[in-house]
Amino acid sequence: MFMRIDHVGIACHDLEEKIAFFERTFDLRVVARETNEEQGVKEALLHIADGEGGGSYIQLLEPLGPDTPVGKFLAKRGEGVHHVAFGVPDVAEAMREIGGRGVRVLDAEPRHGTLGSSIAFLHPKDMGGVLTELVQAPDNGDAAPGH
Repeated sequence: MFMRIDHVGIACHDLEEKIAFFERTFDLRVVARETNEEQGVKEALLHIADGEGGGSYIQLLEPLGPDTPVGKFLAKRGEGVHHVAFGVPDVAEAMREIGGRGVRVLDAEPRHGTLGSSIAFLHPKDMGGVLTELVQAPDNGDAAPGH
């Protein structure tokens, strides 16, 4: 079902500062930036590597406000890993299959993710305390990161 680790989402207070850190420390480069009003974040994707199932990324997330999910996460836990995302060939099918195995799916249907991907989240209480995202690349076949 999982094709790759698509990305690791990291919550941060200052997107530009964290981008500079990852560029300077690990020689990573930003491949996409996006503001997702629906999810209340500004984000940047930094490319790590490509593999057989597609690319892997770090996704830096800065909240648009304190009452957003990432804003609340930062207030409660501080900066750090927010979620782990797995690439899947068909997010709707993965939602049905995983939901059928007793894991709560937080989304009733797939929603818009970064660069046109389709995404859904799994309840962290059913995933060992880790917010988990399923990501399907856009229909153009590119292995694109999600959010």
